[in-house]
Amino acid sequence: MKRQLRTVHSGFFQSIQPARGVSLRSSVRYESFSGVAAHPKVNQVLDEETDSVFERITHTQTQSKTRRLYNGIAIKKNAHDAEKNELSNNVDSQSLLVDSFGRMHNYLRISLTEKCNLRCRYCMPEEGIPLAPKSEMLTTEEIVFLSKLFIDQGVSKIRLTGGEPLVRRDIVELCAEIGKQKGLEDLCITTNGILLERKLDGLIDAGVNRINISLDTLVKPKFEFITRRKGFERVKQVIEKAAISDLDSVKVNCVVKRRFNDNELIDFVHWTQDLPVEVRFIEYMPFDGNRWNPDAVVPYYEMVDTIRKSYPDFGRQRNQDGANPTSKTWRVPGFKGSVGFISSMSKHFCGSCNRLRITADGNLKACLFGSHEVSLRDLMREQSADVDSVLKGISESVGKKHRSLGGYDTPEDIAKAENNREMIRIGG
Repeated sequence: MKRQLRTVHSGFFQSIQPARGVSLRSSVRYESFSGVAAHPKVNQVLDEETDSVFERITHTQTQSKTRRLYNGIAIKKNAHDAEKNELSNNVDSQSLLVDSFGRMHNYLRISLTEKCNLRCRYCMPEEGIPLAPKSEMLTTEEIVFLSKLFIDQGVSKIRLTGGEPLVRRDIVELCAEIGKQKGLEDLCITTNGILLERKLDGLIDAGVNRINISLDTLVKPKFEFITRRKGFERVKQVIEKAAISDLDSVKVNCVVKRRFNDNELIDFVHWTQDLPVEVRFIEYMPFDGNRWNPDAVVPYYEMVDTIRKSYPDFGRQRNQDGANPTSKTWRVPGFKGSVGFISSMSKHFCGSCNRLRITADGNLKACLFGSHEVSLRDLMREQSADVDSVLKGISESVGKKHRSLGGYDTPEDIAKAENNREMIRIGG
């Protein structure tokens, strides 16, 4: 990482032992629903997640399986070189993350949780979603292990997503463990910003150098409508605080929907006059349960035309796009900030895609829109688990990646598909 990291939480991998005299009841299942919560302390509850005795016992059993895998592949803090040799014994690491179209995947997005303290209408159904049992979620050790495994295969950028990743109590410690891995250049987080203010400094100290914050409107009533929650001022203020922090970049993600917030494009652009952030306008995309309608999509070229009516010198900045860009960068001359457009629907960028996703329950998705998944969690938890079985699972997923749009021809075809996940269960 680019900045000096501080040691955080030395007891990070200590086991949670079951209480004396307590036995695990196999019939116990932890399930809850992400429906609209009316309790005034819902954010506090989500932020300060507490486990029942039985959840802790289940977690401990899963940790034991992960440790067997760790021991089997010699994961040790001071054995990086030996470890890389072992990882590459039977698998060609040069081609493992290269798909059949020659695309190298060096960017990994990891969803840390399906839980969220907002209920954004484009992200999940109005009635919410059933959450998977905690025992099916990746443990902290498994997340760190997979991060290291992918870094050793060539991943240089990791983004932590959700749900809302900051509802995890151990988010700072987790970032510190991932951020100290050799070979990682960027550790990023995508957040809704509700809990960021009090965690921002700790995340930066832990190695996070890029943060994306979601904000779809600059109008408070609209914010509360689309998120079904309060918190507009808190999000706007933390964006302004993050913009002047030590972060390498701060981006504001804005999903644009016709007849909802497409009349705010100019206001967002004006915001970048004195604020050194990149506002990214994202075309509305279809996911299971979000009632996508093509009429609600405001295409990239239309947004540019709208902005140029107020800012005629609004210009393209191709040199700022970077490698494997998802966002097309534009800027008003003299403004401190910039504007990006993510044109997933009108002008997709699948040809240069370098991204892989791991869901909170441990499935590897090679494409955001594709339905094919490989359970890395199950491969790690098998009794006979070894590193090669996990690597072969990764290779299988990457090898089956389609050329574009998950194998579908049009956005309408994606919307009709019934075998993909809701966005909150994929990871933003």
